[in-house]
Amino acid sequence: MIVSLTGTLVSATPLHAIVETGGLGYEVHIPVTTAEKLPANGSRVMLHTHVVYREDAQVMYGFASTAERDFFRMLIEHVTGVGPKMALSIMSKLSLPSLESAIRIGDIATLAKCPGIGKKTAERLVVELKGKLGGTGLEGAYSSAPDKGGSAGGGDSRMTDAIAALCALGYKASDADQAIRRAALALGATATTEQLIKKALA
Repeated sequence: MIVSLTGTLVSATPLHAIVETGGLGYEVHIPVTTAEKLPANGSRVMLHTHVVYREDAQVMYGFASTAERDFFRMLIEHVTGVGPKMALSIMSKLSLPSLESAIRIGDIATLAKCPGIGKKTAERLVVELKGKLGGTGLEGAYSSAPDKGGSAGGGDSRMTDAIAALCALGYKASDADQAIRRAALALGATATTEQLIKKALA
């Protein structure tokens, strides 16, 4: 199993990246939340990968952190009716802290807003994953900035707390998530929860 890919980022779109290493170019399917954290084209990048082997194809999926890759694996391996394409769609709509929070508290309405996800699938996400999130260390793994190697590592609960604060102010969960993601990208990995909230409200 190929668990990571390090090389030169040739090009990227919100859902795909081309990484060249060892004279070969690899097409990697990525969620929008990973695309947001990629360095500039021509830079060194590391993606944590999961490869799906089929009779007619070999498809590689890449993520900015091991926590995001492991969550992707949980989606496709433990949730009935969720394949790689739908899993990427889910992870493109909401950051990992928001997804975990919604699953833990049973926020069906927020999960159902992900493209291609109806109420029944959202309910399955909660039922089948809620018990698997405890003690995984996934919460707060969203990082707003790549490290020196071009990949994003784990973080803390800053984003989760900031998103919760915006929700308390009346923001919809998905809107709060997007606002805090933009703030985190603008301020960098050292931003505090208070700074993230202020930036999102500016």
